[in-house]
Amino acid sequence: MRIELLNTFLEVSRTLHFRVAAENLFVTQSAVSARIKLLEEDLGVFLFDRSQKQLKMTPQGNRFVKPATELVFMWQKVKQEISLVDDKKSVLAIGSMMSIWDIALQEWLNKISKNMENVSFLTQTHHQLELKKGLINGVIDIAFTFDPLVADQLVTEKVTSVPLHLVTTEPDLSDKGQKINDFISVDYGESINLQYTKTYPNAAPAKHLISQPRVALDYILSNGGSAYLPRQLVTKHINSGLLFYVDSAPIFTREIFALYPEKTHKKDIIQTTLHYFPEIIYS
Repeated sequence: MRIELLNTFLEVSRTLHFRVAAENLFVTQSAVSARIKLLEEDLGVFLFDRSQKQLKMTPQGNRFVKPATELVFMWQKVKQEISLVDDKKSVLAIGSMMSIWDIALQEWLNKISKNMENVSFLTQTHHQLELKKGLINGVIDIAFTFDPLVADQLVTEKVTSVPLHLVTTEPDLSDKGQKINDFISVDYGESINLQYTKTYPNAAPAKHLISQPRVALDYILSNGGSAYLPRQLVTKHINSGLLFYVDSAPIFTREIFALYPEKTHKKDIIQTTLHYFPEIIYS
């Protein structure tokens, strides 16, 4: 099975349009159609329902998205590893929940790049259960989650804690009386959701639920509102007067955990990279 067939399938599954997929892949529409047909012949199933005007995925197509994504990522990992000129250089396949990238991993990758020239990395975003599966299957070398995962073949280490502050675009907002206006809920995991509900049992439902802290930040800067966000994302906006801390609101803390296979041959490299995490991020 050629990797270009998988990439084409994933693009068509995303756009549900052969012409748009062809434009995004810089190939002809007939090439996209031919690739999908070849893939369907290899698998012995139809991946898309072409009987209607609007292209739809079949149940088999929907089930194939995850394994196709894993196969493409594994191919990228293998390709990167064998293309290294320096035999002493290693590739780390890093997986994480979406919101953790904004909070900690971008700065961490910068530190690795500056201090560990022998490490090349390949990154991917997944939900927690998919990260666990990727670690066990060898697709991912190290993963980051908000909650520790229990598995005999995995090592789980707490790498940092992140204080989350309630910020708002309203200078005189107080959480007294639990009247938080236009609250945007950010996905930090179930633990923070429970803390917020316990602290504000009578608060109005969140106006929006946004998975990424940086996207939530951009939203409230453009539209107004309030959200719990890490200090490092909001400091410059606090200093410029665009955002304000709600001083009376409690500060929630979210822990970040690193997970990696217990018997991996990259264990020494992984443990070295983890030394570049600060114990507390912008308390």
